[in-house]
Amino acid sequence: MFTESLLMYDTPVLVSKKTDESPKLQRKISGPDPCPPKPKSSSSDIIKQQTEELLNAMLPPREWRENDQLWVQKVSSTPCTRTDIIHLQEELDLKLQQRKANDTGVCPVRRELYTQCFDELVRQVTINCAERGLLLLRVRDEIRMTISSYQNLYESSVAFGMRKALEAEKEKSDNVKRIADLADELTELERQLNEKKAECEEMERQANEQRLVEEQKHAEEIESLKYTNLQIKDQLNTVITQM
Repeated sequence: MFTESLLMYDTPVLVSKKTDESPKLQRKISGPDPCPPKPKSSSSDIIKQQTEELLNAMLPPREWRENDQLWVQKVSSTPCTRTDIIHLQEELDLKLQQRKANDTGVCPVRRELYTQCFDELVRQVTINCAERGLLLLRVRDEIRMTISSYQNLYESSVAFGMRKALEAEKEKSDNVKRIADLADELTELERQLNEKKAECEEMERQANEQRLVEEQKHAEEIESLKYTNLQIKDQLNTVITQM
């Protein structure tokens, strides 16, 4: 069973049951079977029938199953009065308050209730003037199409934003990993640099020690040569003196 709607419907009609029954056993929920059709329809009946067909095309009947029975409820073709309009406005305000619809922003509840109210206005106008009702129907369909387009655009933009956010998160994760890898590489390079510095210092120390040894050895050789030179010089002077 459908919930109450601002759109006015006729009494539900039992269409079929699960078991095979004669069409004569199918009845309206109101009780007795309808009277047999009159041999000839009047002009008002033809207009009413055309209006009902137009309303059923514009606002399709509701169908539901209950206890394996198919029920159909068509839109009412009863003309409205000023009292009905006032009652519709009161019902709209009451349902907005009962269902706690938001006054501003996107609100599915408010949209649903205003859609029902607009459909009821289309029904009321169509009964009095079919052309005006069809024009209102075009306006309603255009509004629905525009809202649907905005909704699809919003959903696609949200999906695009989520995709970009996931890509940014993945890129951030990759960058964090790359930073960690570069930090490890930097640590390894610093370690290698310190080792090379230590090797250079050791080589410099050994070179200095070797230089000092060489200088000392060279100085000793010079002293030895000087001493030898003095001895040779003394010997040479002695020889010259003896001559």
